[in-house]
Amino acid sequence: MNTSINHSRKVALVVGANGVIGSNLIDHLITLPDWDIIGLSRRGGISTDRVTYVSVDLLQRSEVEHVLASFSTITHIFYAAYQDRPTWAELVEPNLNMLIHIVESVEATSPQLEHISLMQGYKVYGAHLGAFPTPARETDAKPMPPEFNMAQQDYLVQQQQGKDWTWSALRPSVVCGFSVGNPMNLAMVVAIYATISKELQIPLRFPGKRGAYHSILEMTDAGLLAKATVWAATTPACANQALNINNGDVFRWESLWPKIAHYFDMETAPPLSMNLNDTMKDKEALWDSIVSRYGLTAYTYAEVSSWAFGDFVFSWDYDFFADGSKARRLGFHEYVDTEEMFITIFEDFRKRKIIA
Repeated sequence: MNTSINHSRKVALVVGANGVIGSNLIDHLITLPDWDIIGLSRRGGISTDRVTYVSVDLLQRSEVEHVLASFSTITHIFYAAYQDRPTWAELVEPNLNMLIHIVESVEATSPQLEHISLMQGYKVYGAHLGAFPTPARETDAKPMPPEFNMAQQDYLVQQQQGKDWTWSALRPSVVCGFSVGNPMNLAMVVAIYATISKELQIPLRFPGKRGAYHSILEMTDAGLLAKATVWAATTPACANQALNINNGDVFRWESLWPKIAHYFDMETAPPLSMNLNDTMKDKEALWDSIVSRYGLTAYTYAEVSSWAFGDFVFSWDYDFFADGSKARRLGFHEYVDTEEMFITIFEDFRKRKIIA
């Protein structure tokens, strides 16, 4: 394990280093010359001169304490880890405990801790429960618990009492970027769904609820989110603040879906509601044949499948967007065109030979 961190530099502990959010955050931090990076995840990674990857089970407090005892100069925690569970209530305990294990272990060994960045989402507005007031604002009332994002924020607020470090809570919409083996990757859902549909010589049909085809929603590019996360963590005006972070535009699938089909050189047909998690279960052999036929990178079907998350997003037959003006007022002015974002991500998938 490489623990040779330069004491005169900022030291980022990225928790959930291999997910869409964490991996893109590390990619951004690498471009900034004054940061050293520690990446924590269950899978670990190949360390470099700038990034030390460590494999750890965040649910095991003793294991977390043992690993972090080797690092005594952490200045910033970027927390983007997530443990999936079958119900909303069951999400609270593991996800809160993982955060507690990280924060209290770092506090015990890194007296220079300056900031803790917490990754949230629109569940803090009750978006997972149904239609919620839009555009959602950071000052909106909390939804009915249990909800793990707010449980984590409440913990940070309480834990901070009497401490020198500050916190920020980033609230992106659906985050899109490159990651394999991630349960919440909408761009991968669309790309694999389109690839399989094209191989079957059928049109690219929107698979969600009919109302979802017409509702207004927004996305958050993973690269933009990475920039916003570091900006918030190093801007004094953002201390102890929650911030909505989105691309800056809104869209309807009815307008975007035909453009996605055009990118894949496919025809469209009217939406046909289906449960992707069920409908795509028998497509593993077909996927394996696609990988072989087109010489794609040999990721398993499970590694490129996020069908349950696709079902979740495509079920939103209500508007799904938030007011991002607070971050702009505080100085973050980046934006991304969502249509261009999808095309850019698909191009990246092709370069990585994930899709043909």
